[in-house]
Amino acid sequence: MAFESLTEKLQNVFKGLRSRGVLTEEDVKASMKEVKMALLEADVNFKVVKQFIKSVEEKAVGEAVLKGLNPGQTVVKIVNEEMVSLLGDAEELKFAPGQGVTVIMLCGLNGAGKTTTAAKLALRLKKKSKKSLLAALDVYRPAAVKQLEINGGKVETEVYKEEDNKDPVSIAEHAIKYAKDHGYNVLILDTAGRLEVNEELMDELKRIKDSVKVTDTVLVVDAGTGQTAVDVAKGFNEKIGIDGIIMSKLDGDARGGAVLSIRAVTGTPVYYAGTGEKFDGLEEFHPDRMASRILGMGDVLSLIEKAAETVDEETAGKMQDSVKKGKFDFDDYLTAMSQMNKMGGLSSILNMMPGLTGGKDISGMVDEKKLKRNEAIIHSMTAKERANPKLLNPQRKFRIAKGAGVDIMYVNRLVKEFTEMQKMMKRMPGLMKGKRGGFGNLSSLFRGIR
Repeated sequence: MAFESLTEKLQNVFKGLRSRGVLTEEDVKASMKEVKMALLEADVNFKVVKQFIKSVEEKAVGEAVLKGLNPGQTVVKIVNEEMVSLLGDAEELKFAPGQGVTVIMLCGLNGAGKTTTAAKLALRLKKKSKKSLLAALDVYRPAAVKQLEINGGKVETEVYKEEDNKDPVSIAEHAIKYAKDHGYNVLILDTAGRLEVNEELMDELKRIKDSVKVTDTVLVVDAGTGQTAVDVAKGFNEKIGIDGIIMSKLDGDARGGAVLSIRAVTGTPVYYAGTGEKFDGLEEFHPDRMASRILGMGDVLSLIEKAAETVDEETAGKMQDSVKKGKFDFDDYLTAMSQMNKMGGLSSILNMMPGLTGGKDISGMVDEKKLKRNEAIIHSMTAKERANPKLLNPQRKFRIAKGAGVDIMYVNRLVKEFTEMQKMMKRMPGLMKGKRGGFGNLSSLFRGIR
């Protein structure tokens, strides 16, 4: 999980601050030393850390804070505010005015994830009623065009290519004409990368920008490369000028240093964060929500938005009715599992809930094999058995175990856990609060899978 190590260390510092009724200036400075070390170990730029700690201390050692009713909580609040400030204001992609074609040029080094990100972006924009065309401009890397075609197919987006043309500039010029002629309002250019920032690459990107009048130049950087990602962003910005950044592979970066440094060092906003291998794993970057995640406070707003995008409203309504009536059965369990899988799985959901993980990545604590085994057991039941678990006598359990290919003890365990769950559901009528509030108590609902 992104920021796992940093979040855990910060949570420990905050726990110490909150536990004290009175704070002195020395207490604050000692805590800030720990925060400083945590940030440096997370590979945050040294100058950025130095300025961050200075700003927090200046605001936290004032008389109003230290003599307030809850000084520890106030200091945590100041850290949160300064982190939001560090991450900068939320900014979005710019689009061409009127009926013009928006040209988005994706650039970056080899391995940053440009081609996958191009498809993710096309899917993201499709949800905003934008019709995108992907253009294959990487004429150097073997199979680059084929990879974009495959990705485009998976997100149902057309790919413009010219197999016999080795000039990226002319391909871009032809692609924008094709986009205009065929009713596309967004053209996403998947440009070539290099192993390092060099003049040849920059010259090519400059010529592309000039030839097709790029609306937004977006740099894709691998979050896992830490300070290297920041240096790359700085280099691209100085050479060609970039409008925004997409942090790919953020879910695989346990440190988080690049995210916390890149805006402060380059002055360039982060548009999106790549949060998974699936094509819907591209989230809009909200500094306040990101700060909340880093500090271990969860990200309920993003969870709600994710639910609104993926959870079927009619299905959610039926589940809500079942819970209110106290009739939650195995069919409802399967439905909930299906809806959660659309949202990235149970571990993804739980990681976004405030106070639940304690800063630790919960994905390793969730037994995904057990979830799949439970699904197999339920699918081996008859419709009547799924609707009425009380029918499950020993004979039926043996038949179900055989059908699912598991030992009888797993069936007994599931039935026991499910019975406890049903009792709990009767005490939680607010589990599903409609489309925008759904899954509020999933940590309790799926108790026993960890």
